Amino acid sequence: MYTPYTIHQIFYHNNSLRLSNPIFSQPNASSCIGPTQNLTVGRYIFRLAPNQRDLFVLYGCDPAVLPERVRERMIGCSAAGNETTLVVGLDKDDLDLVTARESCNGGAVNATVEDLKGGVREALWRGFMLIWNATSCRECENSEGRCGFDLDPLVYAFRCYCPDRPHVVKCNPGTKWLSKAAKIVIGLSVVILCILMIGLLLHCKRKHSSSSGQFQTRNTYSTPSSPNAEVESGSVYFGVPLFSYKELAEATNRFDLSKQIGDGGFGTVYYGKLKDGREVAVKHLYNHNYRRVEQFMNEIQILTRLRHRNLVSLYGCTSRQSRELLLVYEYIPNGTVASHLHGELAKPGLLTWSLRMKIAVETASALAYLHASKIIHRDIKTNNILLDNSFYVKVADFGLSRLFPNDMTHVSTAPQGTPGYVDPEYHQCYQLTSKSDVYSFGVVLIELISSMPAVDMNRHKDEINLSNLAIKKIQERALSELVDPYLGFDSDTEVKRMIIEATELAFQCLQQDRELRPSMDEVLEVLKRIESGKDELKHLEEAVHGSGVSHNNNVTTSTELDEAGLLKNRKPPSSPISVPDSRESKSTTPNASS
Repeated sequence: MYTPYTIHQIFYHNNSLRLSNPIFSQPNASSCIGPTQNLTVGRYIFRLAPNQRDLFVLYGCDPAVLPERVRERMIGCSAAGNETTLVVGLDKDDLDLVTARESCNGGAVNATVEDLKGGVREALWRGFMLIWNATSCRECENSEGRCGFDLDPLVYAFRCYCPDRPHVVKCNPGTKWLSKAAKIVIGLSVVILCILMIGLLLHCKRKHSSSSGQFQTRNTYSTPSSPNAEVESGSVYFGVPLFSYKELAEATNRFDLSKQIGDGGFGTVYYGKLKDGREVAVKHLYNHNYRRVEQFMNEIQILTRLRHRNLVSLYGCTSRQSRELLLVYEYIPNGTVASHLHGELAKPGLLTWSLRMKIAVETASALAYLHASKIIHRDIKTNNILLDNSFYVKVADFGLSRLFPNDMTHVSTAPQGTPGYVDPEYHQCYQLTSKSDVYSFGVVLIELISSMPAVDMNRHKDEINLSNLAIKKIQERALSELVDPYLGFDSDTEVKRMIIEATELAFQCLQQDRELRPSMDEVLEVLKRIESGKDELKHLEEAVHGSGVSHNNNVTTSTELDEAGLLKNRKPPSSPISVPDSRESKSTTPNASS
């Protein structure tokens, strides 16, 4: 079954067209919208144009429980069933997506829009851009051919149909009619053009060498007056080698789609190879506007002041005045932790528990170093933790990071980050602290334990957020239902010990009250002790498997569980898998719906 789409415009100069789903072309927001299907684009004829926005359209939303700020994204009412329910559209990175999903019971479909100008409803009406995979038709027609497509499954490609036979790009030009004089003129013209081009290239090369020298001199001179100067001020811009746009375009084969290795909210990352042989990752930032320039400068200034083996290295960038904003990093070849846990590189049993512990320790080490340098990462997630071929960690993506002044306990700023990882206290109170990174790391730790994504719209609405699911399983003393079955939790007692203790630590990191969370230094110390086996804990079997245990939060057992004692010189909140006193557990357990 296919969904019909309305074509609004065709742009032959760049092989693109704008189209929309007619189901969203209702006259006003009070009109009802029928069900539709997810947008799926084939692999051969079309592909989605870059730099567009992905949305979730949620059906059957109850207006009585839907937050007011979400109701503002209403695009109509649900046509099926009760007409008092709403249809809302939210960006895939919207922090309110999980909350809205809990209030909408009519299902969800994904949609793509060109941008969000004028609001979600208008964006869905305008539609999105597709690119068709074809060589320029104009070049074929100029050679007196006709554009076509060979549907043979072995070919399946553009063809220029010419009088003699089909050609790949254009018809072969006839030359028999050219006179001898015309041939001489053409030959001389080609020679003169080549001489001019060589002269122009030499001139540009000298000009580029001169401008690079001036930039390095200017950078050496402009040293910041204070190590804790605000990154956002844009006054610090030194010590970063400059690359030309042309140089990076050549390194990435003109940003070929086949070279794309990552795509996020701030830009697309391409694999490239420089002329000196270095393999690099080139981040191409979206939209050359003030906010993107600010994030571009922020990432440069954060990374130039940091040196740590578990942080990605910045090789250089383009100038702020360049036609495009490009950042050049060392290339980390083995993908992200997310791709190995639940993505395209995931294979059962490949990422052993010892490797996962190593990843957790090295990530915590990088974060502890950042916090000691007065920097909050603000977007810690498994997609931003890269792995080399030896599975060493490299933490990346500092576009949202903030410098943290010595004399302040928090920074007040609008919440930014990725749904599923954002500290709920930061989201509610707009107060960013180093404990916000600790919360995000707690989610990463649960991902390492469970191999589940941080957000999954296919899970029950109370378990869409992995943090909620983990806390629920811990409260129910059903840890084995959370743990990846390929880790050997039920067969290896040492693995079982470490997973229980790591879960206890994650539980402390996920506390709603940031004051109850450990610092990253404490987290790192605990992880090292867990890995070395110095923290021997004794837990009841039913606390793990849930056999014969009530699901009431006020659980008491006939045998007292040992104190975890995971954090040195402090009394952390204990999870129900390690509770000496059930009343203490009840008072410090996070709300599972947070």
